[in-house]
Amino acid sequence: MKTKTTIAALFLSIGMWAQTKQNIAVLNIDSKGVIQTSEEMGYLVRLELEKTKTYSVLDKYEVNEVIKANDIDVNNCYSKSCLVNAGKLLKADKMLSGSVERLDEKVVISLRIIDVASGTIEKTESTEFLNLPEIQKMIRVAVGKLVGIEPDPVLVKLLIDYDVPVESPKNTLRLNGPRLGFSSTLGEAGEILSNPDKSKGGFDMYPVNFQFGWQQEVQYISAGNFQALVENIFLIGGLESGKFVPSYTPLLGFRFGKGAWEFGFGPTFRLVRKANGFYDKEGYLGKKGEWHLSNEYNSNNFVREDAPSINPYSIESRLDSRGNTELSTGLVIAVGKTFRSGYLNIPVNIYVAPRKDGSTVGAMVGFNIQKKKRVN
Repeated sequence: MKTKTTIAALFLSIGMWAQTKQNIAVLNIDSKGVIQTSEEMGYLVRLELEKTKTYSVLDKYEVNEVIKANDIDVNNCYSKSCLVNAGKLLKADKMLSGSVERLDEKVVISLRIIDVASGTIEKTESTEFLNLPEIQKMIRVAVGKLVGIEPDPVLVKLLIDYDVPVESPKNTLRLNGPRLGFSSTLGEAGEILSNPDKSKGGFDMYPVNFQFGWQQEVQYISAGNFQALVENIFLIGGLESGKFVPSYTPLLGFRFGKGAWEFGFGPTFRLVRKANGFYDKEGYLGKKGEWHLSNEYNSNNFVREDAPSINPYSIESRLDSRGNTELSTGLVIAVGKTFRSGYLNIPVNIYVAPRKDGSTVGAMVGFNIQKKKRVN
């Protein structure tokens, strides 16, 4: 007997609790500048409102039936008077309405709850989000704030506070991804590369070379507006000239401020062709100052009778298409800035590699989509 009484009391209490929940209706939500229509926005708001379990949300089919029977234009029913009138016909305690509008790089969601009996606006909530393809999650945050539910901080970080990811250790700027660019070698080295005469060691390459490859970052410090990292850059160049010039550049990089300005420097390693030879400063073999391979100094090539029998010039190594492939090293100094739109990062860098025989200057651009934490 006691058990039956307890069960009956339990069901009675559940029924009384359910009756204390006020019912609420959601019509269309005004939509401007976003992909979703006003009807779709209304569906998303209704769905997220039901998840909060703070109100008894009227079924959309029942709402549509009453709306059609009373010839209410839901596409233009956003004023307080129209919503109150619709609420009375629906026998709803509350009406929820609002708008979702894109303004430049922001999505603004404004929601309000209207008390049908008094005809007054009971609650309002307006939130600015980043312009991201995450409308339902934005609606979830906005609806939760409207009914007094604290939003998920991770969700807020992704949708609202992500504007400056470099400031947060949880959302640091990472620019791993493809790189495209060009380079030009100046001075004597540039003349050798562009010289079409391969019998003189020329490479017959274009003066400007296209480069493409990949950048991988390893971050070891993130503090406020500052990041310190190692950037590993792998590039291939010279393909437009029929050459294959791979390079690897590990840079020690520093990134500053909201604009993601950065500075980096480090060694660069390339595979190039070099040969041992000398410059004929006196013109024993022909034109003064001309480059010759070391084995070309012999009596068969002398054009002057006063040429010493033993090569008087110092032997040195330089770029030469007739030489062997060697590993060449150098220093790279780079500066850059990252441009961002939502989760899209577009890093732009210019760099210089100073060398005695001819410095190399160039520019690189890349892109990546900032990975974010998955939120269900």
